[in-house]
Amino acid sequence: MFKKILVANRGEIAVRVLRACKEMNISSVTVYSDADRTALHVRYADEVYYLGPPPATESYLKSGKIIEIAKQSGAEAIHPGYGFLAENTEFARACEANNVVFIGPDSKAIELLGDKIASKETMNKAGIPTIPGSDGAVKQEKEALVIAEHIGFPILLKAAGGGGGKGMRVVREKKELVSLMKQAMSEAQSAFGNPIIFIEKFLESPRHIEFQILADNYGNVIHLCERECSVQRRHQKLIEESPSAIVTPELRTKMGEAAVKAVKASNYTNAGTVEFMVDKDRNFYFLEMNTRLQVEHPVTELITGVDIVKEQLKIASGEKLSLEQENIKTFGSAIECRISAEDPENNFAPSTGKIVELIEPGGPGVRVESGIYEGFTVPIYYDPLIAKLLVWAPTRSEAITRMERALREYRIRGIKTSIPFHLLVMNNPMFISGDYDTTFIDKVLGRIEYKKKNHEIAALAAAIGKILKEEKAEVSHAKKEIGMSPWKLAGRPMRYQKGR
Repeated sequence: MFKKILVANRGEIAVRVLRACKEMNISSVTVYSDADRTALHVRYADEVYYLGPPPATESYLKSGKIIEIAKQSGAEAIHPGYGFLAENTEFARACEANNVVFIGPDSKAIELLGDKIASKETMNKAGIPTIPGSDGAVKQEKEALVIAEHIGFPILLKAAGGGGGKGMRVVREKKELVSLMKQAMSEAQSAFGNPIIFIEKFLESPRHIEFQILADNYGNVIHLCERECSVQRRHQKLIEESPSAIVTPELRTKMGEAAVKAVKASNYTNAGTVEFMVDKDRNFYFLEMNTRLQVEHPVTELITGVDIVKEQLKIASGEKLSLEQENIKTFGSAIECRISAEDPENNFAPSTGKIVELIEPGGPGVRVESGIYEGFTVPIYYDPLIAKLLVWAPTRSEAITRMERALREYRIRGIKTSIPFHLLVMNNPMFISGDYDTTFIDKVLGRIEYKKKNHEIAALAAAIGKILKEEKAEVSHAKKEIGMSPWKLAGRPMRYQKGR
């Protein structure tokens, strides 16, 4: 096992990996930018090194400097988390060249699976179902039109070299094709430095189902069952759950076998995720493979009891998988809500600033993974994800109820967050019934419904705030009257009043 690891990330995922290192008695190193001098991951690591100015291109994306820090600090391996350099082929290749272990797949697997056209060809050869579309890149408008008319509108234009919804356009009519194709290629070039696009049949109202996998360096591959990721906005996941409400044991077996087959076909190792689209008839199609740890990995951890980050470290250090497929059992139901520094009432506009109050939820079955603390200033330079709230319960309905309770306990003041949005989802009949798909947000949660229900949430928040203010005043009064430390007062009944 490694003696020292560098965590090349920030926020809640950096803290998550650092905690795994702590539990495994591995010394930790991390990096920071000017904007993150007082960040939680900086406070938690054993050693910290300065990267540069706030923009990611001048700090967290400086692969050469990160490898230099790893060597300087004596770190044997680098965990990239997700985002930034996690799926960067050149960074993985540079780690290999400098004898620093990249905790993830090798550069060849990242390159293959990062190219959506190449990965689709690999899956076709392996006999894994893929969405009908072009056989490769589409460069000419005439060629695109022929393919579109063959598979039928609507179609989806997709960038070959990236994800996150960039370089994607839905074309519903022939007359839209030329202009939308130009837009997709331009956006792909801007986002990924690669204008190549391809075509797939656009599936109406599909479900987004993914399978977590683990693969060691000795040919052993297992899956940890599925996660439902259909609550999305602009192709970005907002809520995940496991198990999926629509996946039967038979479908789970078929999709799990396909996921393992996809991993073996691409010579993939370490943790990863095979993503599928499932149509209304429960036919599933390979979508892509994420060659990294997923934001939503704790959902799987809660229902399987497997610590995926620790497994990553074991695999990267050369250990064989200690788990076998028949040993993987799931228990209960888990849900994750991504807590972001965004204003749902204002089209999810970024909301940055100082957190003046933070009260995290707790109690049975509640897990919070956070990169913030009271007094921390959320910077404008990075992804708005600031925390993840997860719950586990014996049944899905109990998990939804528990998540609603936890969301109402969660208090973040000083910035806007996505908490009110998540409360709406937990109270939505379609979500509660499990009868939803990737169009859920667009169809159900429009601005009118949000604003109507938000008044109720705001009233509840105001009531909670009043109670907390009164409690704070009582503590201050007691301290003034008897000079007792507020730390000693914590958890005690408020009976220290003058005259008693």
